[in-house]
Amino acid sequence: MKRFFQSVERDQSFKKMTIKPPNDAAAGAAAAAPEPPVDGDDAWREPSKFMSWNANSLLLRLKKNREELMGLVQRLDPDIIAIQIVTRAFSALPLSNYRVWWSLSENKYGGTALLVKKRFNPVSITFSLDAGTNKHETDGRVVLAEFQSFSLLNTYVPNNGWKDDEQGFQRRQKWDQRMLDFVSRSSKKPLIWCGDLNVSHEEIDVSHPQFFQNARLPGYMPPNSEDLGQPGFTAAERQRFSKLLKLGDLVDSYRWLHKEQEFDCGFTWSGHPVGKYHGKRMRIDYFLLSRQLLPHLTSSDIHGHGIEMEGFYGSDHCPITMELSPVSFSQGKPKDCIDGII
Repeated sequence: MKRFFQSVERDQSFKKMTIKPPNDAAAGAAAAAPEPPVDGDDAWREPSKFMSWNANSLLLRLKKNREELMGLVQRLDPDIIAIQIVTRAFSALPLSNYRVWWSLSENKYGGTALLVKKRFNPVSITFSLDAGTNKHETDGRVVLAEFQSFSLLNTYVPNNGWKDDEQGFQRRQKWDQRMLDFVSRSSKKPLIWCGDLNVSHEEIDVSHPQFFQNARLPGYMPPNSEDLGQPGFTAAERQRFSKLLKLGDLVDSYRWLHKEQEFDCGFTWSGHPVGKYHGKRMRIDYFLLSRQLLPHLTSSDIHGHGIEMEGFYGSDHCPITMELSPVSFSQGKPKDCIDGII
């Protein structure tokens, strides 16, 4: 499946888009000129309300859960929506006030999309963790948007798997090293990193710590003890995640505001309702942000709850949101901006 698409305005159409010849430069180009201010507001505001969701196939969710999902978006009114697991781009989404950037995958479990309200205009959009390239990641796992006052990274992080092979531990180790390199690169702008990060950082982030710590693939024992356990909750993954947070000076927005475990509504992934994973839950979806943004953090919430998976809208993940106090711009200059950002 080719991964290069251009938006086409077509009312309520869900047909697959016409594929044009790949043009990486165009795909990562800066957005068009800003639209006029709304309601006479003379200040350009940066996005301040964010939503992220592993939809487990956006196509299926729009077919089977469209009414519920549209109601959620209308109620939350996010400025930016980051989606993971996107198997197809659409000529038009039923969200006419958003523009969308796609990075698709040939793999069933891949693909990301970033929806941005039309009143906001990214400085640039790219699709790789590597600097200086407009190429898309394998499996479409990255959309990186730069705005005036921050950068936003939407990722679908590879699952660790159960084995020490190229599709398991080794793939995840390589990804984590690339993320270390990414957050290590000097940047003048703070970072918001969101998406399905496929790791539960602390014991408080899982419903049954011992169950997940002792989980294993029948008949297989990892060569290293730190790789034993449920993918997303092995000691090795959690240690590398701690290193990422420290090196990037990043803060887990949800845990910053919610210090105690919330057993009913503190997890973003829920196991299959039938079998040994029934009722087993993990928090593996995040909004991380640079520490200098903390004074502007106003909320970070999980919108699903209970083992009945209310608010999951057909996925095995539920939506999460974060809100910052807004940053304004007037005639191209920051107004009430955050110290040290611009």
